[in-house]
Parts: sequence; structure tokens; C-alpha cells
Amino acid sequence: MRALRIGNASGFYGDRFDAMREMLTGGELDVLTGDYLAELTMLILGRDRLKDPGAGYARTFLRQLEECLGLAHERGVRIVANAGGLNPAGLAVAVGELAERLAIPVRVAHVEGDDLTARHPGSLAAHAYLGGFGIAACLREGADVVITGRVTDAALVTGPAAAHFGWRPHDYDRLAGAVVAGHVLECGTQATGGNYAYFQDGDVRHPGFPLAELHEDGTAVITKHPGTGGLVDIGTVTAQLLYETSGGRYAGPDVTARLDTIRLTQDGPDRVRVDGVRGEPPPPTLKVGLNRLGGFRNEVTFVLTGLDIDAKAALVREQMAAALGKVAEVRWDLVRTDRPDAPTEETASALLRLVVRDPDQEAVGRALSGAAVELALASYPGFHVLAPPGKASPYGVFEGVYVPHGAVDHVAVLHDGRRVPVAPAHETAVLDDVPEPVPPEPLPPGPTRRAPLGLVAGARSGDKGGNANVGVWARTEEAWRWLAHELTTGRFQQLIPESRELTVTRHTLPDLRALNFVVEGILGEGVAAQHRFDPQAKALGEWLRSRHLDIPEALL
Repeated sequence: MRALRIGNASGFYGDRFDAMREMLTGGELDVLTGDYLAELTMLILGRDRLKDPGAGYARTFLRQLEECLGLAHERGVRIVANAGGLNPAGLAVAVGELAERLAIPVRVAHVEGDDLTARHPGSLAAHAYLGGFGIAACLREGADVVITGRVTDAALVTGPAAAHFGWRPHDYDRLAGAVVAGHVLECGTQATGGNYAYFQDGDVRHPGFPLAELHEDGTAVITKHPGTGGLVDIGTVTAQLLYETSGGRYAGPDVTARLDTIRLTQDGPDRVRVDGVRGEPPPPTLKVGLNRLGGFRNEVTFVLTGLDIDAKAALVREQMAAALGKVAEVRWDLVRTDRPDAPTEETASALLRLVVRDPDQEAVGRALSGAAVELALASYPGFHVLAPPGKASPYGVFEGVYVPHGAVDHVAVLHDGRRVPVAPAHETAVLDDVPEPVPPEPLPPGPTRRAPLGLVAGARSGDKGGNANVGVWARTEEAWRWLAHELTTGRFQQLIPESRELTVTRHTLPDLRALNFVVEGILGEGVAAQHRFDPQAKALGEWLRSRHLDIPEALL
């Protein structure tokens, strides 16, 4: 059976608008997917739905289809997207109306069952992560467009693959291969040179979106349309495989994929073969993402210029103390961007950032604003702020909980209105830790030089709720032999000081020459809570790469 060509045209709500057209016109495709959802997106859509019960889906997807639905129909490309968000039925109706208005004869189906908000009082949105068999049911019955709500990102690939190849729920190795391909595709151009540690290896000014040539046995080739920007090599694929994962087992509702079995091979220019992936039964529960309003936040950044930076910071903190006395959470961060004898005022200045949170909107609203503004003529010399503090804004909190598979009514709603129940997983297995693999032979002793880790290792980092993961990989076997022994959990905590009081777990993936660190609680209550300067830990890996260690000169 020929390979199934599955492309991606969106990695998040707000991704490149023209990507759908680029993918439909740039080369051959069978299925085009789009991932529009993230933990923060679900909160945003939940707030939209509070204002308008008919909202709750990604409106840009509908605008993209207005331009591209005819193209997809002409080329025989099916479209599968989780743009339905909190309201997949509403988006399916809107797509059907659009098709009718454009006189394009397409069949639109959608997937329901993920919405558990009614079972979780106090939540703004509570949605289970569904698998791909609801999508597969829609496609098997002839759907041209399938709209979902909260499915796993990889389900956008496992569903079309299961439908095309006739896979069944017990085909774990095949499904695991599709999960890995789906995980590589889900973030769009992150697989083709975007956000890549070695971005200077190729022209990434306008990277093309990725696609997978998926085979019946679950193997895949990751590539992109000819002539598009960016690059696809073992490094770009490795980076995306490590993104927002942890150990050797990558659990999902259809299958648990063994990341420690993946083999990557360069299969020609901009082509990486992915094979060897093994699969196991899924865990007995489904993850449910709970989003709720956590309270209100506000912030102001004071600019401190020239001499006596620490003393100026201490003065303004003392002056603000009375106004902040009853606020639930107060955080001060002094960012020393200043330098001695600076040639510009900007480079002579440091930033003192104040962030406050409280259940009471007034406590962090006008009260904070008034106290900060009143210091304008009564504080340190050179007093000014980046912007006046505004009104308090609500912030969200994300929490992951778990329910049995049978607690969710997974349903494929076909284009003709028929409702097809999707059976829960027939076999499950409790996740166990993968045994720590035998480390490689260490490098022989030799001279070292103090240098940044990033000279010999790449990294990519991201968020899962309040936790962050940092994947680090070596590009050569020699660098791996050093990295596996040098970058211990203790060394990681030494290099990333804010992790020292937190639980950090290291996972080893020898076939990828990679280490993956999970830092628990570093993001507080999730991205919507904006707990730290980099609330999604997007740059945590790049900070780690900039830290200096004693590196063998042979690697430099």
C-alpha cells in the first residue's frame, strides 16, 4: 500500500495564516492537519464562550477555509483540525454553511465527547484528551473535513493513518509510529528549522511546514514540500521529539509510544526516516485539562539607570511595601541589563519588575497603579517606568486530572448526522518507569576549556502545566559520551539555579543521544498564570546552553 502523505499547516492558534494555501499548492498531499489548541488556548476560548455561547472555536481556521476549501476539494486533500476547540459542533456547522455558500460539495464531520466541564464545577473549561479513532470513523464514512475539540496533538495523524491503513486498536507498533510522526508534525515549523538551536545550519527566514510520508507498518519519513525554506535533518527532528516529553514512554489515549526505541536516519536532503518505534497499551486513564480563573494580576516595570542600582531597587521596594501589604502574592525581579560606562541610556539601565496576584481585583488594580504613579516625583533619581500600570487582568490556572476511559462518551458525528460511538481502549497498562539504560563509555581524560554547553549540545524546552521539560542532545557520538556523564541532575540544578529547590528528573534516550530533564513546579500553576519571566519555558533550554562548563578540548 502506498504511503499516506500527511501535512501540517498550523502549530498553534495564530500560526502563519498562509500556511494552508502553501501546503495545498506546494506539493502532493492526502491529508492536511492543523493543530490550533494548547493549554492557554483552551482558556482563551473559554473566556470567548463566556461572552458568546456560540463562540469557542478558532475563527482563523474558518477564514483560511474560505480561501482554501476549493483548493483542497480540487486536489482531493482531506482536512483534519482540532480548531473546534470548545465548540466542534458549532465550527462544523459554520464550515458546512461556508461550503454551501461557496458551492463546494464537501462532507463535514466532527468529534464530540471531550467536554467534561459540567462534571467539574468551578472550571471554565474541562476537556479530556481523546485519541484518533473518532477521526478515523469520520474519515472511513467519507468525511472531507473533520473538526475536533480537545484530542491529543498526535491524534490528528493517528486518526487518518488508522482510517487509511485499516489499523485496529491493538496495532500498537503501527499506532506508536504514527504518534511519533504526529508529535514531530504537531508544532509546524519547529520540525523544519523553526526555534532550532542550530538555526544557522539552513535558511530559516521562511521555513516550510512539515509533512510525513507514513507507511502501513508505522514507519515514516519526515520531509517538506520541494523548494520551501528551512531544513529537515536528524537534529530538527530530534529537537521536536524531545519537545514537551519526558521519559522513554510517551503515553496517549490510543497507545503508549516507546520513545527509547526510535531510530532516525537521514534519507536524503530534507528527509529523515523514523522507524523502530514500539508501542504498548495505553494507560488506564485519560488526561483531562482543567482551566479555571485563578484571580487577578498586574505588573509594572521600574527603570533604574546609572549608579547605585541595588540601592535604587531597595528604595522603591520599601516605598511600595505599604500598598502591597495585603496582596496575596508579590514578586520582585531585578534584571541587570545595565553595564558600566554605557554608551547608551538603554544599556545603562536595569529593569525592576513587580508582579502581583490576588483574588481581589481592586487589590492589584487601582491600588497598585495609584501607589506606583504617586512615586513619580518622590523616589529614586531618574524614576520612570516602561509603561504605567493598568487595570488588573484575570489570569488562568491549568491543572491536569485523570478519568477512566469509560467515563468519556467519545462520538464521531458524521456528515449525515449519524452518531457513531467510539469504544474506549480495550486493553490498558499502568505506566512503569523505563529502566535507566547503560551509559556510553566515557571519554578518556584530557585537557578541558571553560565554554558554553551550547557549543557541543542542542536543546529545546517547553511546558506541561506547571512543569517544564528541557531536552538536550549531542550531534556526535563523542559529544554524547561526554554529555551523558557530565550533565547529571545535580549539574543541571547547578546551571539552572531556580531549579535547585525543585524536583528534577533526568531521562536518558541513548538512540537519540539525548537527555530529557523534567523540572516540576517551575511554571507555578501553568502558562496562563504567568509565574515567571518566560512563562512557557520556551527559552529555558537556550539559557542552559549559554551556561559554561569545563568541556573537553577535543569536542571544541
